[in-house]
Amino acid sequence: MHADLSRLTFHPERHYSAVVAQQGRVQLDADANEQTAIQLHRARTLAADLIGRYGGPRDAAGFRVEYVGGRHDIDTLHIHGGRYYVDGILLDADRPAPGTPVPDEDAANAEDAEDTAAPPSYWTYWDQPDAFRDPEKPGDRLPSPAQSPFVVYLNVWERSVNAAEDPALREVALGAAMPDTAARVKVVWQVLPLSLAALAIEDADPSKEVVRVAFDKWARRQAAATARLAARSERPDHADEDPCLVRPDARYRGPENQLYRVEVHAGGGAKDATFKWSRENGSVVFPVDALDGTWVQLASLGHDDKLDLDVGDFVEFTDTAYASRLETLPLLRVEELDLPGRRVRLSAEPEPGVGRLPHLHPFVRRWDHREGPRRRGRTATLKGGAVPVAEGEWLPLEDGVEVYFAKDGTYRTGDHWLVPARTATGSVEWPTDPARRPLLQGPAGIARHFAPLALVKGEESAVDLRLAFGPLAIGIPAADEATLAAEEQAHREELAAEGPSHGRSQTTAEAESAVEGDE
Repeated sequence: MHADLSRLTFHPERHYSAVVAQQGRVQLDADANEQTAIQLHRARTLAADLIGRYGGPRDAAGFRVEYVGGRHDIDTLHIHGGRYYVDGILLDADRPAPGTPVPDEDAANAEDAEDTAAPPSYWTYWDQPDAFRDPEKPGDRLPSPAQSPFVVYLNVWERSVNAAEDPALREVALGAAMPDTAARVKVVWQVLPLSLAALAIEDADPSKEVVRVAFDKWARRQAAATARLAARSERPDHADEDPCLVRPDARYRGPENQLYRVEVHAGGGAKDATFKWSRENGSVVFPVDALDGTWVQLASLGHDDKLDLDVGDFVEFTDTAYASRLETLPLLRVEELDLPGRRVRLSAEPEPGVGRLPHLHPFVRRWDHREGPRRRGRTATLKGGAVPVAEGEWLPLEDGVEVYFAKDGTYRTGDHWLVPARTATGSVEWPTDPARRPLLQGPAGIARHFAPLALVKGEESAVDLRLAFGPLAIGIPAADEATLAAEEQAHREELAAEGPSHGRSQTTAEAESAVEGDE
């Protein structure tokens, strides 16, 4: 997640079940976040073990899909409400009911408000909350089932949300000069089409089982990450030129603790892939108030020199829609600053259709790679404002931090690695073997999850591919009267066989004993 963190400490292979706070100790964000991660991991693992890879409650299963033909090839889907689980992750497809406004005192306006049609109870393909499909983009349109059936599936992942993307998270009582507080993690679900050709299905009328098996194979390939990275700290050649702000023998030369984020920008093979990096885990963002050509009006500037913008910085101009689409946008260079006006001039105008709608909360995210000498970072020629991936060699970031991409990797936009750097050790925290050689690691995220929903053959002809489960709890059945009568009769016969005194109550026996004593 893009958040201002010290580090992430949750590792499922360590099998920790709880984080225990100790008195008089420093409280760290990593401890609280690990407790959250432990609970989430356990809950989702349990749900996946009981439900399977995907499924919904039998009486409230969500994501029933209907295909609806439209004009000018703008077809749509109706996505009905309910709950569904994918790899233990709970998804809610219910559409929130619109609120009821206070009646307008103006009678004419009140009549107009009454005539306003309420939105449907279901989502459509075009207005689903996190997919942000655009009818003007041919690639976003649904295929024609008349030409070939297609599968509709769920794409599920999680992304972080901060106050720049959701202003409701900010506590206004703290004032505009204060930073925001905690970030959030959001489950993103997207209902998307997939051709039978992509599933390697040649039959034009496949069975449910054939589609599910082919989809599971496709999903495993999509979810698997082949890119691997290692990190280390090496004392740079120019270390002797630095002022004595750190230990002379420190390999990490930064004056502060950092959490470096190395994130894939453009995906694909190594020859096409690029990456970007941030020493603040990509958490330095600036809400945007307005865009005028290459000039960007910011809602606020950084709180100090460490968290502001400077000429030469590379930034990502985006909004919540494009952040959810995981599409590559050019990284733009800051060319000029107008601090009194809270404006910055970028090297080019942002992409059309990005950041123009205020309700999508446009923002600028700063990245820390630069063009310039190698000693300042990886600086060969940038590609789209990002750093080209070079496999099989150590690539310097800054202050002695280096990363290594393994050969033959396939890269996906958004995949990332986190590298904590600490001044106390003068090094980075990264797993090593007994010989202290850095180990190659897969991405820390993004974890992608998939589930099939329907095979669309035409209008009003969608084959449901969802799975459902029933409740574990059942009613306690009434006892069989004949069985109870037989048990009672057997009990009487047992008492009779043991003698006439057996079975008397303790009170009766005590009373008889007292009478005999009086005599």
